[in-house]
This record gives sequence, C-alpha cells and structure tokens, in this order.
Amino acid sequence: MRFRLILPLTLLLATIVAVPAQGAYRVGISEQSARVFDDPNWSSLKLKRTRYILAWDYYKTASERGETDAFMKAARAKKQEVLVTFTAHRGCFVNNKYSKAKACRAPSAAAYRTAVRKFRKSYSFAKTFTPWNEVNHISQPTYRKPALAARYYKVMVGVCKGCKVLAADVLDSSDVASYLRSFLRATKGKGRIWGLHNYKDVNRRQTKGLTTLLRTVPGEVWLTETGGIVKLNRDFPFSESRAAARTKYMFDLANRYDSKRPGFRSRLSRLYVYRFYGEPADSRFDAGLVTEGGKPRKAYAVFKKFSRRQPK
Repeated sequence: MRFRLILPLTLLLATIVAVPAQGAYRVGISEQSARVFDDPNWSSLKLKRTRYILAWDYYKTASERGETDAFMKAARAKKQEVLVTFTAHRGCFVNNKYSKAKACRAPSAAAYRTAVRKFRKSYSFAKTFTPWNEVNHISQPTYRKPALAARYYKVMVGVCKGCKVLAADVLDSSDVASYLRSFLRATKGKGRIWGLHNYKDVNRRQTKGLTTLLRTVPGEVWLTETGGIVKLNRDFPFSESRAAARTKYMFDLANRYDSKRPGFRSRLSRLYVYRFYGEPADSRFDAGLVTEGGKPRKAYAVFKKFSRRQPK
C-alpha cells in the first residue's frame, strides 16, 4: 500500500525552516521499577506519562503478577497515564535466537484475548496499549509475521473499546517498510497510531528510521522507546557524555517532525525515553537517565531541560 501526498509549495518551504525550540509532542519515560514513583529525581520532572512492558502471560506467574500490580497501582497513585506494552515471555530470547520451547510459542488469538481481558479486569483505568512490543525484532514471535502482529492488534481493539491502541510497534531496522506494508494489508489499512524504537536514528545522528515510518504509514507516530545509549557492547562503549549529547539530538529530531509543524511528515505526538534507571556494570545494554542506584547522569539534566519545554 502506498500513500502519496503532494505538498503545496508554501508547506514544502515551511518544512525546511530552522527547527523550533520546542514541539507539541508529549513526553514520558519507559520504566520497569515501581520505585521510580518515589524517586525525587523522577518527581522533579513532573511527567504525566509512563510506559510499562510486561509478558503477555504475566498472570500465570506470582512474581510477575506482583511486579505488575505494584507498578500499576503506584502509577495510578501518581496519576500517570500508562502505555501498557505486551511482549514475549521472559527468557524466550537466548543466544540471539527465539526459543522453540512450549512456553515461548506465540499465543493464539483466544489466549491473547484472555490475557488482555484479565489485565483490563484488574486495571480498568489503563486505556493506552501497545498490543505487542517490537514486532519486527527477532526476539519476538511476531518476527517476519506481520499478519500475527495484526491479529493481536485486532484482538486488542475488539476487547478494549474506547482505548487508545497502537497498531504496530517497530524497531528502526531495515525491514520496517516491508513489515508495515504487510501489516497494513492484513488490517485492510486500519491503524492510526504507530510506535517506533529509533535508537539507530538517535545514537547515530540520522533520520532514516523515522522518515521511513512516516512515508509508509498514515496517522500519528509515537517514539515509544528511544534515548541516548550509555553502553551497548563494543558498538557503544560506556560514555555518559555521548549519551547526553544523543539525548539532545533526540529532542532536536523530535522537534523537526512534531505534529504541529506543517507537512505530511509532521505527525509525531509522543516520545518515551527508555529508561529512567541504569543497569549493572556488567550489562550489555544501558540507557538509564540515572544510575542503577539513582544518581543523575549527564543525560538526566539534558532530558529535564528539554522535556520541560513540552506540553504536559
């Protein structure tokens, strides 16, 4: 499916003017620990939105039920709008391969519907959802299966009447356009909110991931997971200074494409940084705004400065 839109000359010229100091998109943080809501550094950010990722079958395990319950109740107490994101079962991605174990099999539409209904029954106040996390990544059962991702989207929309439901949530890899075109065919062109994890854009100071998405799908775009990487194996050796600089670029990029600028590409309306807390020193990936213990890093100051310019 292709979407073509010819801009009037005046709008085309408007898209190449200097990037404004602020945009119209809302800002939030993706975090897994409920302790964030008692952290004074988080409180000083005065955010109204957060994102939480949980295994689709979280309700089957007491520890995961407990973690989810603690986070959702704490978020509600702080009057947060939570973007709830379902993902594969923990431990299903090992040695860069998706496990063939029974517990890791993609849920049927019926099993997925049961999971969504259970979650909605427990947390009816939650009304913003991503049906499946990073659908085009090898760590998920939806990898190379856009029709399966579309099936979960349709189930979520059917169960959660009146909710704000993202269509597909993708990583900015080379298959974004082909995956999303297949997804659109499977949903007959439905879906008007799209999620993007644009780490490559932000940390390599480029725009390809975001512009590819914008050219491929209609409607709103949310950067559902983004941020300056502190550490990622050998590609990005540990550097708080680099992460801070990339956090600044993240806002520059978002301002360039926010939903209040004229032009067909200007549809960005949300941005969620992953994540608030950093990881242990031996972790392969770390993008925390603060350390594991809660000490602010350089990127925290950058995030605080620019997030305050955005509407609440």
